[in-house]
Amino acid sequence: MEEYPEELRTPPVALTCVVGCPEVHGLITAHLHSQQPPINTIALPDFSKISVIPPKKPPRENSEHVGGILKRDWLSKHRTRIPAVVAALFSSSNVSGDPAQWLQVCTDLENLKATIRGRNIKLVVVVVSQAGHKDDMSEDRMIALRKRAEVDSKYLIVFVPDEHMELKQSLSRHGPRLCTAFADLASTYYRDEGRRVKVRLEKKSFSSMELNVRYCFKVAVYAEFRRDWPEALKLYEDAYHALREMVGTSTRMPPIQRLVEIKTIAEQLHFKMSTLLLHGGKVVEAIAWFRQHTANYRKLLGAPEVIFLHWEWLSRQYLVFAQLLETSSANGLQFPSMASVPADKPTEWEFHPAYYYQAITSYLKEKNICLELALSMSEDVGPIDGSAESVVASVYHGQFARLLEREDTYIMQSLTDDEYVRYTLVEGKRFLDSFEIIALLKRSFEAYNNLKAERAAAYCGFQMAREYFSLSEFSNAKQIFDNIASLYRREGWLLSLWELLGYLRECSRGTGSVKDFIEYSLEMAAMPETTNAVELSSKYCGPAGPATLSQRAKIHKEAFEVARGGSELTLKEQNSHLKVNSDYPLYLEIDLVSPLRVVLLSLVAFHQPTVKPGALSLLTISLRTQLPTNVEIDQLEVQFNQSECNFIIVNDQKPHIAAISNVQPGRRVETAPTLVLATNKWLRLTYEIKSDQSGKLECIYVIARIGPHFTICCRAESPASMSDLPLWKFENLLETIPTVDPGLAFSGQKAIQVEEPDPQVDLNLGSSGPALVGESFILPVTVASKGHAVYSGELKINLVDTRGGGLLSPREDEPFSADNLHVELVDISCHVPEDQSEAPSDNIQKIQPSFGLISVPSLDVGDSWSCKLKIKWNRPKPIMLYVSLGYYPQNGEPSSQKVHVHKSLQIEGKTAVTISHRYMLPFRKDPLLLSKIKSVPEPDQIPSLALNELNMLLISVKNCSEVPLRLLSMSIEMEENKGSCNVQPQHVFGEPVVHVPGEEFKKVFTIVPSVNCTKLKIGTVSLRWQRDSGVREQFHSCDTESQFMKHRLPDVNIELPPLVVSMECPPHAILGNPFIYSIKIYNHTELLQEIKFSISDSQSFVSSGPHSDTIFVLPSSAHVLSYMLVPLGSGSLQLPRVTVTSVRYAAGLQPSNTSSIIFVYPSKPHFEASDT
Repeated sequence: MEEYPEELRTPPVALTCVVGCPEVHGLITAHLHSQQPPINTIALPDFSKISVIPPKKPPRENSEHVGGILKRDWLSKHRTRIPAVVAALFSSSNVSGDPAQWLQVCTDLENLKATIRGRNIKLVVVVVSQAGHKDDMSEDRMIALRKRAEVDSKYLIVFVPDEHMELKQSLSRHGPRLCTAFADLASTYYRDEGRRVKVRLEKKSFSSMELNVRYCFKVAVYAEFRRDWPEALKLYEDAYHALREMVGTSTRMPPIQRLVEIKTIAEQLHFKMSTLLLHGGKVVEAIAWFRQHTANYRKLLGAPEVIFLHWEWLSRQYLVFAQLLETSSANGLQFPSMASVPADKPTEWEFHPAYYYQAITSYLKEKNICLELALSMSEDVGPIDGSAESVVASVYHGQFARLLEREDTYIMQSLTDDEYVRYTLVEGKRFLDSFEIIALLKRSFEAYNNLKAERAAAYCGFQMAREYFSLSEFSNAKQIFDNIASLYRREGWLLSLWELLGYLRECSRGTGSVKDFIEYSLEMAAMPETTNAVELSSKYCGPAGPATLSQRAKIHKEAFEVARGGSELTLKEQNSHLKVNSDYPLYLEIDLVSPLRVVLLSLVAFHQPTVKPGALSLLTISLRTQLPTNVEIDQLEVQFNQSECNFIIVNDQKPHIAAISNVQPGRRVETAPTLVLATNKWLRLTYEIKSDQSGKLECIYVIARIGPHFTICCRAESPASMSDLPLWKFENLLETIPTVDPGLAFSGQKAIQVEEPDPQVDLNLGSSGPALVGESFILPVTVASKGHAVYSGELKINLVDTRGGGLLSPREDEPFSADNLHVELVDISCHVPEDQSEAPSDNIQKIQPSFGLISVPSLDVGDSWSCKLKIKWNRPKPIMLYVSLGYYPQNGEPSSQKVHVHKSLQIEGKTAVTISHRYMLPFRKDPLLLSKIKSVPEPDQIPSLALNELNMLLISVKNCSEVPLRLLSMSIEMEENKGSCNVQPQHVFGEPVVHVPGEEFKKVFTIVPSVNCTKLKIGTVSLRWQRDSGVREQFHSCDTESQFMKHRLPDVNIELPPLVVSMECPPHAILGNPFIYSIKIYNHTELLQEIKFSISDSQSFVSSGPHSDTIFVLPSSAHVLSYMLVPLGSGSLQLPRVTVTSVRYAAGLQPSNTSSIIFVYPSKPHFEASDT
């Protein structure tokens, strides 16, 4: 598409011309070009330059000879030299100046009118004025100027460039301004020109078919100038159909050049129609038109000597349409299609440019073939022809002429068909299409890959690689062929793979790689035979020929002759050969995904899944090939992950060949009667294997040696997990099993587990109950030798969470420390035997929070060794303790097998004690706390204590473990200034308190706050405890140090109670004896308090005193209510209930039922003091 001129590739843009006043040309030109649609401008500085506008040609006579269809410069001329509108710019000073200036204005205007009158170009008169002199212009001169210009008043415009608002109004498209005038007049001009030519079409006033095509093309271009896309598309279609009727009827030119001209014009017309359809969003119609266009001209090959021009032309149609598909936008202008298109819908691929790029390459190849044929048939075409350089493009599209120099001028002479053919052949020799074909195939290949169309991409890649191969660029060709071969193997495209491998064989010759040549040759020889391979000619089978059985056998024979060193590999370079010998050995490796598995497939199966160390186990090796002829192996080597088990199998038929192989001293050598592989038949070999090392014994490789310098290393496979051969799984073959035992064929594995030797050492883990949070738990580990000595022993300790989580605390925002661990291994203490206490120590000891490693000293049979693990629980968590002992039963033997002993123990880490607390009021004393009189208490409300009053704190300690504990001390540690409150007592227990499991121990503290604050930090309860072990021998299960348990008390609210009510009575009473029962009310405020009180009647007492009343308590004083009570019964009796209510605070105080109970004796009791 880049070869087309710009005027053809881009839509026409209206052209205007401004003459005079060059200082404002920049403003006008820039503004017109920024419009939508834009308007191009020719700027002439003065009126003497108007001659650049070409004059009108005289009308054509009907008898005048038509030289061609479309002139080459007609479209460019109307886009760059013939304006639709001319604007005459005059200065206001000249228009309103003296008579001489006015006369010059009139003269310039008349000359301009005479120049444009013949072409019907529209005229606009613009008077350029300054902002301050706009009103100074003579109205009479303006009227005279308009009449002399013969224009309408709206096309006489005053232009003020030096004032922003005036300039904006002058250039505005709204109203009678400059842009509006230019756009309207340009549209009128192109409409009139189109109608003028269209009248000739309607009246058919033309003498030849060429003029019919020309007139349709011109009207279509004028419609494009006006943005009338449907009209333009319709007329382009009329021109296309009229041009198609000229084929075979026009005799104006020689036949070859006439067809070239018609195809050239058809190409331009189709380009115009495709551009309009695609940019209008009519993709389906554009594709249908492209189909019709190529179908119309596909069979118009032309003369035999220039058929290559037809294929070149057809490839260019596909190229241009592909580029249009890439650059077109589906969001373009929408308009109804006027084109008549075929009813067949396009295929999915026709919407992608890659489809057209792929088609181009086939036409370019046809062009190259025809060009080579034409050059071979032409005898007078030399390498350089000077006459061809004088041939140039003619005045008309699609025509060529010879440029001749005659004295001081040049003339064009028409060419004969013979001269034209000679010219095209010379031009065809200058250019090679191979690189263009590669570039197009690469674009198509990448596009198909982006569309996830692997098969289409593979086809394009194959064609691209063939082009590289034809250019002898073997490295590039091989890289592409290798990538495509994987798809062909996976999908089983046998014939395509055969052809591709044939090219790869030849590429390996070009790159000088013997290994690649043998690999590709063997893969081809082992391919299945195709049924229709004989019917295909060698042209479609590649350089390897047809994929027949005989051809496979031939390739097989050639490959093995080169691999054995019997023949040389001939390279692409002249007189260049390569041979396999001791300097250049050949080594092939076949893994589980290699395509060479069809060449040699090795299966290895152990007959038992497990075996004891040193015991014999049977091993079966099965080999199979799909090569067309038998393959004789000289030597087999079987390799394991344990190198001491490797062994070699020698062919008994060729002992002299086996003798030359390098066999390591001490390596096991077996002899097989024959090592010949037949096509699709298993070769089974069974041998005994013994391993003294525990663990996994796996067969890794089976290495076949054929000849002195050819080795095939095949990865061993298990029969149970053997995958099918991709190219052979659908072939009609006799299925055989790889082993004699059918069960082994379906379950056999190439690996066997060699068990560890039975340990004769006991590993004991001692434990005496659960672990408690905070203490260091001691766990003894004992190693006792029963039948093995212990050498180089190692003890590994692992702590694992039983729930599968980690031992780390979930508090991830905290830095790593010991406190972040739930459980940690703290220390390992060892017992060193006396005979080794003075020996040099090479012990290894590594301790981490969840892992420990320690060396075990050498032990003789019957000896024992122990160590103690110190494990600390920071939080309650159950863990699993794994202890593993690894040792050698013999000393100083590197081949000795290491023995392992494993033990595990689950240990439950529990919390020893839980601490709770409770605040209580003093006995028979109730302070009025205002924070407690809310109707609805808040859920997060903190407790409140009375200021300067005695408050009780009850601490409860519960034993949550399964063992008894000793409580050593309990205290409250203050966090703030100790003067803020007084806490009593602070002491250590005189004797440890034995705390049995499940029991709750309680301790009472008194608190007297002395500071009034909303949040007072009371402190932290600190409890010191340790395990209580009645039996001294069991005390080794934990350390003797005491542990501390902390419990932080929540903050409390301290407030001054306005009222305090206390109740006083004797500790006990005697039946019938009166006693005094008093209620004391304290007023701690500076206000007079009004108090209402009442006392309830009780059947157990006879009372005297006020029943209910209202009293006043003075500030900072107390009032006492006294009653005389006589008990009427004995036992625990309820005192009369007294209720005290504060009127000011609307709150009442009533003693609890517990504090209102007194015990009444039936008679006076007698107490005796104890001697102790």
